[in-house]
Amino acid sequence: MLANGNYVNGVGYALAQLGAIDNVYNYVDAGHHGWIGWEDNFAPSAALFHEAANANGATPDDVHGFIANTANYSALKEEHFAIGETINGTPVRQSSWVDWNNYVDELSFAQALRGELVSQGFDPGIGMLIDTSRNGWGGAERPTSAGPTTDVNAYVDGGRFDRRIQYGNWCNQAGAGLGERPTTAPEPGIDAYVWMKPPGESDGSSTEIPNDEGKGFDRMCDPTYEGNPRNNHNMSGALPDSPVSGHWFSAQFQELLANAHPPVQ
Repeated sequence: MLANGNYVNGVGYALAQLGAIDNVYNYVDAGHHGWIGWEDNFAPSAALFHEAANANGATPDDVHGFIANTANYSALKEEHFAIGETINGTPVRQSSWVDWNNYVDELSFAQALRGELVSQGFDPGIGMLIDTSRNGWGGAERPTSAGPTTDVNAYVDGGRFDRRIQYGNWCNQAGAGLGERPTTAPEPGIDAYVWMKPPGESDGSSTEIPNDEGKGFDRMCDPTYEGNPRNNHNMSGALPDSPVSGHWFSAQFQELLANAHPPVQ
């Protein structure tokens, strides 16, 4: 889609058409910190968004804001470790989990990306949305303190809320919970926390399931899959026995309720 120009042209077309409707507010998908949190793709991604906002009749005025973490699991705030820390002589950025990323959670990423987007030509009034439908990571396994300071990996892994095997994993993740309830203006630059992905809606099937909806099978939804370069060849971390994408997945919903943070009262 990047190589053939259809990302720029398609997004530009959608922005132009929808931007002409008075009561429509366009928020562009901005991935999450685990996709574009590094120096070599953070600013270039913002530049690509700006290019798309000037394509096919669109202008940056057609963009009300951007949304981070759509249908994903990245923690809203990691409270037990920070990007600038050094543990026993090794920077947190160098840990296996952070992997030299500049961000450790979605709030810091979304706020920083907003600043970068403004610097690249978007209106200073743009706001960010963050999808918190599945990034609560609560329950009994939620860490209450940082990990041991003897080793940077032990420190980060012992304290991180996001309990995925690798933050490139995206399909029906085991251990996830409902996140912050939808709310407006929760933090500077953030228009709202939203539940963009309906909790309990499957990301994909754990095995190939014949269907008449044209939906295929992605091995990242298979709990036995040992990974690929995009997730550093880690296990997928997916729940078993999942239905095809978009279908109700009761076991996932029950786990999201059990692991909700804040807890469901």
